[in-house]
Amino acid sequence: MAALDPQLERLIDAARAVRLNAHAPYSKFKVGAAILGESGRIFVGANVENAAYPQGQCAESSAIGAMVAAGDRRIRVIVVMGGEPGDPLCTPCGGCRQRIREFAAADTPIHVCDPAGLRQSFVLNDLLPHSFGPDNVAF
Repeated sequence: MAALDPQLERLIDAARAVRLNAHAPYSKFKVGAAILGESGRIFVGANVENAAYPQGQCAESSAIGAMVAAGDRRIRVIVVMGGEPGDPLCTPCGGCRQRIREFAAADTPIHVCDPAGLRQSFVLNDLLPHSFGPDNVAF
């Protein structure tokens, strides 16, 4: 297997580390996400469950919030890490795909990993074809 780009390795390592901080007492399904923002900084997030299930927050959403709070507005690359080796892919949920769309272009790379490493890579348009985004409501 070819060596990964060092920047992608850093993102995977960041997602792996933050996944350990996930608050998942109900599902036991920990997820971490790492975003490379337009500034070149890395922003991370973990899923945060709540006893009132609809009040939980996905890892991708947490990472996007951290990115926006720091002043970045564009996702250059995102890594999502969940599950265990051999589990089905842990791709972003529908809501997170739409949240990613708000800050990313159709060709933005989305790398799906488990704790062992990279499983599969997509671009946003693969996961959310014919999306509705900021350009649809531009004035």
